[in-house]
Amino acid sequence: MKALVIGGNGFIGTNLVAALKSQGVQVRVFDRYPSKFASPHDNVEYITGDLGNHGALDEIVHGMDWVFHLAYTTLPKTSNDDPVYDVRSNLVDTIQLLQECSKVGIKKFVFISSGGTVYGIPQNSPIKESHPTEPICSYGISKLAIEKYLHLFYYLNKLDYVVLRLSNPYGEWQNPNAKQGAVGVFLGRVAHGEAINIWGDGEVVRDYIYIKDAVTALIQAAQYKANDDEPRIFNIGSGRGYSLNALVSVIRSTVDVPVKVEYLPARDLDVPANVLDISLAKKKLDWCPSTDLSEGIAASWKWIKSLDLLKQETAPAR
Repeated sequence: MKALVIGGNGFIGTNLVAALKSQGVQVRVFDRYPSKFASPHDNVEYITGDLGNHGALDEIVHGMDWVFHLAYTTLPKTSNDDPVYDVRSNLVDTIQLLQECSKVGIKKFVFISSGGTVYGIPQNSPIKESHPTEPICSYGISKLAIEKYLHLFYYLNKLDYVVLRLSNPYGEWQNPNAKQGAVGVFLGRVAHGEAINIWGDGEVVRDYIYIKDAVTALIQAAQYKANDDEPRIFNIGSGRGYSLNALVSVIRSTVDVPVKVEYLPARDLDVPANVLDISLAKKKLDWCPSTDLSEGIAASWKWIKSLDLLKQETAPAR
């Protein structure tokens, strides 16, 4: 089996490439940048490029069986600043990619959508895949549009696909200096001796999934065989929600340095609660998360400490 991982040098991609390689899959990585933390794997083909270069797409999909599309140019909290860029660099480029995949007969296209944004403000919880989709940020709208185009390409060209509406992944290889990913950002600030910033009162509830559980779901999705009337869109999360205050409490009980917290004004883009119903993925993909939050945070903290980010002196917690 041969797999193309678009965005394979990012957080999710780095973990996915390692898992695929361990299962004997031949892997090709396409990314704009090298990995920030991981060394290249032996016997993995690395191609540097941008999905916006449509002329390169024929080359990267040629000879592949599976395509994992993990790359995205925008973030939920900034996508509304320039929705035109969001659409041009994500939706348009992905449609071009789907055309090339259809031409060469890709066996399975796996797309990471956003369980945290495509539903908008939840009407009930936990959220099933059948919940209305009313995103309140451009990021969620463009993700949802790609889902619709995947259905169109399946209808027109029989391009088989699976969409995973992922909750909030965290774990090893997540950039602790990034602006997205609460667990990684929080642990990074702790490692630098800085205060964790929380927007609002800390009672916003989210669903956090350990990266190795998410990667297992990705591979199960690639292997999933569905008839025309079977679902191809699945929520992937832990199935349990934690407030930001509860997340900080777990971090405090796990790390071996003081933890400071600073509360900032609430943001309009943060829905009050988002917890995914994962029963459909359990049933159809034969998948279930196996790592609880404290265990996953302990593994994440161990990895972050290996980066030597910890300061020699840390101010006392307040």
